[in-house]
Amino acid sequence: MQKRKLSFWEIWNMSFGFLGIQFGFALQNANTSRIFETLGASVEDIPILWIAAPVTGLVVQPIIGYFSDKTWTKLGRRKPYFLLGAILSSICLFLMPNSPTLWIAAGTLWIMDASINISMEPFRAFVGDNLDEHQRTQGFAMQSFFIGFGAVLGSLLPYLFTNIFGISNTAAEGLIPDSVKWSFYVGGIVFISAVLWTVFNSKEYSPEELAAIEAKDKEKEPQRVEVVDKSKNIAKQIRVGLFMLVFGSIITWLIFINGLTKELYILFVGLIIAGLLFISVALLRKQNVRNGYTIIITDMLNMPLAMKQLAWVQFFSWFALFSMWIYTTQAVTGHVFNTLDPKSQAYNDAADWVPVMFAVYNGVAAAVSFLLPVLAKKTNNKITHMLALFAGGLGLISVYFLTDKTGLLLAMVGVGIAWASILSIPYAMLSNSLPSAKMGYYMGVFNFFVVLPQIVAATILGFIVKEFFNNEPVYALIVGGFAMILSGLLTLRVKTKHKIVIDENQN
Repeated sequence: MQKRKLSFWEIWNMSFGFLGIQFGFALQNANTSRIFETLGASVEDIPILWIAAPVTGLVVQPIIGYFSDKTWTKLGRRKPYFLLGAILSSICLFLMPNSPTLWIAAGTLWIMDASINISMEPFRAFVGDNLDEHQRTQGFAMQSFFIGFGAVLGSLLPYLFTNIFGISNTAAEGLIPDSVKWSFYVGGIVFISAVLWTVFNSKEYSPEELAAIEAKDKEKEPQRVEVVDKSKNIAKQIRVGLFMLVFGSIITWLIFINGLTKELYILFVGLIIAGLLFISVALLRKQNVRNGYTIIITDMLNMPLAMKQLAWVQFFSWFALFSMWIYTTQAVTGHVFNTLDPKSQAYNDAADWVPVMFAVYNGVAAAVSFLLPVLAKKTNNKITHMLALFAGGLGLISVYFLTDKTGLLLAMVGVGIAWASILSIPYAMLSNSLPSAKMGYYMGVFNFFVVLPQIVAATILGFIVKEFFNNEPVYALIVGGFAMILSGLLTLRVKTKHKIVIDENQN
């Protein structure tokens, strides 16, 4: 059995839900710092308030991926998760701009990000499930198009509501402007509508059909399958767990005795917990215990080589993106336009330009999403991704030298090129190394390398900006720019010929 070749419109329908997902995600990214600051957060507090989002994704995505691999209902395999996440996300989009206090806003962000993750990651596995390796790049490019297009619409809404429809972009102290509120309401409607389109206009292969397809692939290319040794795998799991436990404990102790900022505990206490999880699962495996918990943790250790190499690429590129999402509003209002009062008209006019900037980079991403596969055919995926990340890094660094709105939009062109590549090329490079029975799980684990850099950014950027850059957020964008350039260089070491790793007796 082989996967049939899908038409353009079938790929369009199966990707359309990303329009709604990214519409809501863009509203969150462009306006959350503004909401937090309006509700009384200081510049150094904003990163730690954002930490809820990546932590939630770290936990939710591999679990959702694991269960979606094993789900089959009347709606299908992945679609029940699309729909559940869309319903919850839409509710949160209505609630977020009506938060009466800072901590309620932070809690709503937590729930909203978990809900977006429930919808988002099964969409990645959806491409791997439904398309063969020759169409996957096209499938991820289509997702990039909808991500860019949806983000343009979502990012522009507050600006459009103010400048075209005359809805106020200012409000009394502690209240969110009406232009932001109405943007979130529209976002909630678009989110659920777009996901419903995909749910009712796309089909899925059953688990049995996918198993038959993969069995045939193994017969064709048996050399691509690597079966790991259980006893050696358990010993390695214990070593990795002990390293994380010891290293996390040492750094946590150093943070304590030196009285460093408490946000740093999040990262290294998390490392201690991860070490304990690895060790506990290794001990259970020695006793031949097999359950969802042991499989989820063990499969993290058995990631394909390409996935491990791409992890570093993802880490530094998403660190850069997170620094931009957190600090662009403060960098633009404070550094470029020299206004710091959230209640002033000048501040809100400058803050309204940030969603326009984000709309530009997302619009550029939508425009170039189908050009990247063409460039990749003429060169390769690695060169294409490296060049795109270079463009993004230079765009972020250039913000420091800009003094007008037009220049800021030009800086976002480079970021848009990088964004289009980040959303498609790594997934295209990875997907052929994943077994179909664990496509959802490994796509969820791959999200670790989207989430972990965000946790690192949220825990250390506030400290760095305060201690080394005199609370000037524009320097966080410069750090992010150099991180993105580094991620481009790391792309060159990714081995594109990779094996599918299977641990037949992992427990």
